[in-house]
Amino acid sequence: MVSRQKGFTLVEIAIVLVIIGLLLGGILKGQELITSARVRNLADQNSGIQAAYYGFIDRYRQIPGDMLGTNTPGGVCNVIGNSAPGCAGGTTAIAGNGNGRLDDEDWGESSAAWAHLSSAGFIQGSFQGGATNEATYTAQTVAPLNAFNGRLMLTRSNEFETVATPTPSSRLLLVIGGQIPVNVMRELDLKIDDGQPHTGVLLSTVASGGDLGAVASRTVECTVTVGSTEIWDINANEQDCNAAFLY
Repeated sequence: MVSRQKGFTLVEIAIVLVIIGLLLGGILKGQELITSARVRNLADQNSGIQAAYYGFIDRYRQIPGDMLGTNTPGGVCNVIGNSAPGCAGGTTAIAGNGNGRLDDEDWGESSAAWAHLSSAGFIQGSFQGGATNEATYTAQTVAPLNAFNGRLMLTRSNEFETVATPTPSSRLLLVIGGQIPVNVMRELDLKIDDGQPHTGVLLSTVASGGDLGAVASRTVECTVTVGSTEIWDINANEQDCNAAFLY
């Protein structure tokens, strides 16, 4: 009696390998599409807020977050709990000092900016304003979140990293929120700027500390020097990167 060995033919093995290759290709393509969608979300959010900021100025001739409560137009929050759409409950004033600019790293004016912009219909959401420090700013519903749940801040600051010497003075900027993977940050920089973390209008924020604290700082090193050039360190696969977009 002749015994026959059982096993897969070369054709069957080839078919299995093709199927595995297709599955891996689909997974990689899916991850690429997800990353692209997140980058578009961040880019669209940034451009939307910038348009809202300047649109508010064009309509009301005042700076959102800076204008005095007595000068607040109808339909815009000046006190938490007023009748304007999007105002939250409470009695805290939502106003700035009226000096014609958002003050440097001012939690109150930054949170007021979101309340003004949302109640005037320039951005979606309902933001209560009235933050007095980082703890209230990050704990309360006073600011939008990015796609990775990092909190945004519209303010003036010089806590960004740049090759310029000496360190530039404070600039109006949008802190885009942190908790962003370094590969997404690099793609965002390529999409809306020059792809370099220390040049252009999208700049990496300080690594830790500073007056902006946890909102602008990052807990990991997201960039690396190659030769004389600073680049986003995608090989490190860091997941908590941040940047500031200069207006």
